[in-house]
Amino acid sequence: MNHNDSVGVAKSLINMAIISGDQNDYFGSQEISLSAIKYLNVNHENQKEILSSNYNNLGKVAHHLKRYEEADQFYIQSIKLANKEKSRVIYISNLAINLSDQKRYGEALSYFEKIIWNKSLVNDSTLFPRVLTNMSLTKWRRDSNYNPLPNFLKALYIREEINDQWGQNSSYAHLADYYEKKKPDSAFTYAQKMYTIATELNSPDDRLEALEKLIKLSPAAATKQYFQKYRNIDDSLQTVRSAAKNQFALIRYDTEKSKADNLVLQKDNEGKRYQIIILAIGILLIVIAGTLWYKKRKQRLELEAQNSIRENKLKTSQKVHDVVANGLYRIMSKLDNQVTLKDNPIVNEIEELYEQSRDISYERPKLKNQSFNEKISEILKSFASENTRVILVGNSAALWEKASEQAKDEIEHILQELMVNMGKHSQASDVVIKFEQMQQTINIYYTDNGIGITGKPQPKNGLTNTGSRIDAIGGTITFDTKVEKGLKIQISFPVS
Repeated sequence: MNHNDSVGVAKSLINMAIISGDQNDYFGSQEISLSAIKYLNVNHENQKEILSSNYNNLGKVAHHLKRYEEADQFYIQSIKLANKEKSRVIYISNLAINLSDQKRYGEALSYFEKIIWNKSLVNDSTLFPRVLTNMSLTKWRRDSNYNPLPNFLKALYIREEINDQWGQNSSYAHLADYYEKKKPDSAFTYAQKMYTIATELNSPDDRLEALEKLIKLSPAAATKQYFQKYRNIDDSLQTVRSAAKNQFALIRYDTEKSKADNLVLQKDNEGKRYQIIILAIGILLIVIAGTLWYKKRKQRLELEAQNSIRENKLKTSQKVHDVVANGLYRIMSKLDNQVTLKDNPIVNEIEELYEQSRDISYERPKLKNQSFNEKISEILKSFASENTRVILVGNSAALWEKASEQAKDEIEHILQELMVNMGKHSQASDVVIKFEQMQQTINIYYTDNGIGITGKPQPKNGLTNTGSRIDAIGGTITFDTKVEKGLKIQISFPVS
């Protein structure tokens, strides 16, 4: 393969990688970008800019996958190789954003300050608002007393002047976040604007983000319409992404086949001596392809096996709760009503067995290094099924930072109890659980569209039994049974 062919292949692969990344196929994008590196020579001056673009894409992919340290190295490499000033400014900005997401605010701001008054940046009406917004966002993250609003509005004004719709979409998102607690009405307005422009841009990810904000900010009566839109977009998006992951499979196959054919022709011209080498290369490619296929198949089978085990464990734990725990509870209730047995030690022993059976039914494998918000998300999402949709709003890592370990443990069991009762009794198709922090209190709003609870919850109802847990952390739990359909529950507890 000559020099021109090599560079052409590299450019094609990089473009394919960027497109895959834009369509959220991050692993596919990473694989294609890495394969492009071997076609370029870092010692050739005219190839450095191409390489820098490729390393920048690898940085963006690593950032989306939350491999922040890995992204740092890719961005630094792209900055070193960049020949064009504008490219260098973009890559420095990306590095600063990546550092900001790691809460390394001082380092991030030092990079932003290097480029904010760069002539090529100030004169770029698309790039300058982006850097200005992200620099102000970083300052706000570092110091909650800092006011980013003037710069947010300045960036939005520039973007509206040049009709930069993607930029406006970003500005509306940041302004909605800024006003969320200060002026919820303004936050709601900007979230609506974000949804409108995301729809015009045909960006499903941004529409979903806007709908999450609208669900969080809207009155309870309006939540259902936004949830339905969210559900429809999310379903169609999953289908599109599945197709996107395979969009370049045939192209890559044809490229590899063409490359192999060219090698065969070149070797034929050099004589029979090289035919053995060509054959060996062909066999090696087949072995590698077979090995990769086998590994992927093995990974898929292992994942299916793990899912099957997890499902069987859940079914078993539910049976323990439904059969053993509930049976013991009925026996306890009967014994409590018999005066002669009220103080009998056997009653206490049965009660102890009841508590142990409940603990077993709620037992789950603990994942290493798993944040609490991810753990809660995994528990709640596990109750989703073909007939029941579970949507979480506001369950961020920051929400749980000040919550005590006892509070986390009790809330985990309470939410689990709610979802078990939902699955057993509610017949709900839609479940929304919204988390928010108001000053020193965390509020959790549970809403479903099931059959609800008729009248006041009974004292021995499974949901009401969560009262002792919420009391232990100084919180409250309120059941709203007067809604037209379904059930609404509010849980509130203080953070330390």
